[in-house]
Amino acid sequence: MAQFTYSRLSHLLRLSGEKTRVLRTGTDLNHGATSCVVVKRCQRSVDSKALQERQRQQMARGLPKQKPITGVKQVIVVASGKGGVGKSTTAVNLALGLMANDRVRSAPPCCTLAVCEDNLMIPLTNYGLPCMSMGFLVEDVAPIVWRGLMVMSAIEKLLRQVDWGSLDYLVVDMPPGTGDVQLSITQNIPIAGAVIVSTPQDIALLDARRGAEMFKKVNVPVLGLVQNMSVFQCPKCNHQTHIFGSDGARQLANTLGVTFLGDVPLHLNIRETSDRGQPVVVSSPDSPEAEAYRKVASAVVQRLQESSS
Repeated sequence: MAQFTYSRLSHLLRLSGEKTRVLRTGTDLNHGATSCVVVKRCQRSVDSKALQERQRQQMARGLPKQKPITGVKQVIVVASGKGGVGKSTTAVNLALGLMANDRVRSAPPCCTLAVCEDNLMIPLTNYGLPCMSMGFLVEDVAPIVWRGLMVMSAIEKLLRQVDWGSLDYLVVDMPPGTGDVQLSITQNIPIAGAVIVSTPQDIALLDARRGAEMFKKVNVPVLGLVQNMSVFQCPKCNHQTHIFGSDGARQLANTLGVTFLGDVPLHLNIRETSDRGQPVVVSSPDSPEAEAYRKVASAVVQRLQESSS
């Protein structure tokens, strides 16, 4: 009888009391309603197990098969459970840091979106880094009010209908949250690992933890956490202030049992160079801020090597 809620069971008992002819045949049996409920419970339990098994088989058949992106060796997703923690800035400088550390051959600049002979979009390229964004495909002030199938179709185009060439790493700047977009990407392409970005602030850490747990559930390795805006250093007196708290992301990494990838300071230079379209890793390569991103990139590569071994 554990299969029924109280209201459902009460409804069945009332129904059986009003329609005794359904429950009783031949002689007037005592406790007919109870006997019927027991039989129904057993049948319901068997039916429930069979239904769950059928659903499991259908889900296994219905999930999309992961297909690698042509020319891309490893996909790294940069995510956060909360917006406004510097995820996109981290993603761009991480990609540039990976390129700087490996000293790979960079692509020539390309400032005009075009289509190649295979009907694939040619990504825009700057500082040797190919880049594709939905923002390139719409007007600057046009809102993107899409959902459902339109969003999934756009993701598919950005990932598979772009001529990426030959890449060691494709860094994907994920939208904040743990919704359909994140699930769709993790189900459709093989992901080498996820980098979680958070500030040391408690509210940001709560959402960062949700993001990390989501990737674990879908079997995506969490490469580690980046603590962004870790400390502010006064440009006049060099006094350091932990505006958002200290070591919150480091402590969360220990709690989750994942790697702490490094700290990135809250610095005016990072904001100004990003706004000019000249990320700090390439515009101020000798600065402590650029060095912080390169250290994060090195830690990411090390984690990738550990995950694949």
